Amino acid sequence: MTNTASPLDSGRVADPSKLIMGRTGPWEIVMGLEVHAQVASNTKLFSGAKVGFGAGPNEQVSLVDAAMPGMLPVLNKYCVEQAVKTGLGLKAQINRFSRFDRKNYFYPDLPQGYQISQLFHPIVGEGEVLVELDGPGKEGTPPITVRIERLHLEQDAGKSIHDLDPNATYVDLNRAGTALMEIVSKPDLRSSDEAVAYFKKLRTILVYLGTCDGDMEKGNMRADCNVSVRRPGEKFGTRCEIKNVNSFRFMQQAIEYEARRQIEILEDGGVIEQETRLFDAVKVETRSMRSKEEAHDYRYFPDPDLLPVELEEAWIESIRQHLVELPDDKKARFISQYGLSPYDAQVLISDQARADYYESAAKGRDAKLVANWVTNELLARLAKDGQEIVDSPLPPAHIAGLVELIETNVISSKIAKTVFEHMWEGKGAITPAEIVEKHGLKQVTDTGAIEKAVDEIIAANPDKAAEVAAKPQALGWFVGQVMKATGGKANPAAVNELLKAKLGL
Repeated sequence: MTNTASPLDSGRVADPSKLIMGRTGPWEIVMGLEVHAQVASNTKLFSGAKVGFGAGPNEQVSLVDAAMPGMLPVLNKYCVEQAVKTGLGLKAQINRFSRFDRKNYFYPDLPQGYQISQLFHPIVGEGEVLVELDGPGKEGTPPITVRIERLHLEQDAGKSIHDLDPNATYVDLNRAGTALMEIVSKPDLRSSDEAVAYFKKLRTILVYLGTCDGDMEKGNMRADCNVSVRRPGEKFGTRCEIKNVNSFRFMQQAIEYEARRQIEILEDGGVIEQETRLFDAVKVETRSMRSKEEAHDYRYFPDPDLLPVELEEAWIESIRQHLVELPDDKKARFISQYGLSPYDAQVLISDQARADYYESAAKGRDAKLVANWVTNELLARLAKDGQEIVDSPLPPAHIAGLVELIETNVISSKIAKTVFEHMWEGKGAITPAEIVEKHGLKQVTDTGAIEKAVDEIIAANPDKAAEVAAKPQALGWFVGQVMKATGGKANPAAVNELLKAKLGL
């Protein structure tokens, strides 16, 4: 973590719906996040040691990582490229001059006795992230802009393991020296919902760029949450930092608990002490870890073993030219190219694999209809089974095939749901067309057969037929009866047309 001068307030007017009511009136949360994202690289920031999850203890440690005497760091150019790419994705200033500093502190899993970081001259300057607030009741809510203060490169520490022996702590240095990007936001967040939405959006951007895999379970992306409270419109309060939060749910719980803890202290006449705290996911509370250090406590100074980093504009521009389509751009394209609603486009682009799946299925088909099947049926079924789109047993071609059957009137939308159930149960082993053929699910489009069913239903219910003229909504009952009589296979449009003609509507 790096302490820098407090940034200015963004000037956002407090949203009454986001205020927390205390005993003495409303309070506003003010937050910024410091996100640690592991750089997607095969080797470490200053050594050639491999990076990977699942290796045995201390199997991926070089002499540089272990801080053996005489070992000198050599900067990994690819990690620098990944940082620049991330900065461009955040619409941030790329600093052509940057420098590494030593952050001095003692910890058992930090062999050097210092961390190589970038305090004074980070590789990336100010940027911004546009954050959509999704969820029930938030459709149409304007996005918020979260300002990025800086992004810098630093090396990770190792891992202390305390639960293998009651009398000893074990140290695994596999992570030591792994490249991290620390992305520091300004205090523009005003609720736990906003913080989670920002963290999700940032994760999506990094995964799209390929600069971090975003795997929070493995600790490859985690956040320090700087939380303070104030009366609406007043100056910033004293912040407390909640360290190493690595899940969306924990982030929301930690922020809400911490905000209320601070409010209770202030309303009782107390003072908030600036400190670092940990979140206890079992007790759902934060607890004090240590008093908050300032930059001078770490005795930063330029690392004498590393030259400053000077980037050529042509190299930066080359990286810019090869950027992938970013989430905001993809969303705008989905809306304009496929005619999707902003909500559906947001659902689809929120995960790169999901967006790729949709585009593959939508080729040559009714794009809106494909979106409905992907977002409403496929994603719901995957969520029920605890799976992601990459785990889907149904390839995009099968969703496209199902939509094609609907478009060509081979099956109705209602029959399509039955076909989808067969597709899911068969785990994509046979195509939708084969399922329709095997189970005899083709839609009845023969108007003669449909008309026969219509006549029989009307003849059997003369009283209801007489009522339709006065109550046109009663037509729905007849439609249901005809569909039932035909096993749901009659073309709904043909049924409606025939009933209206015969009932004089």
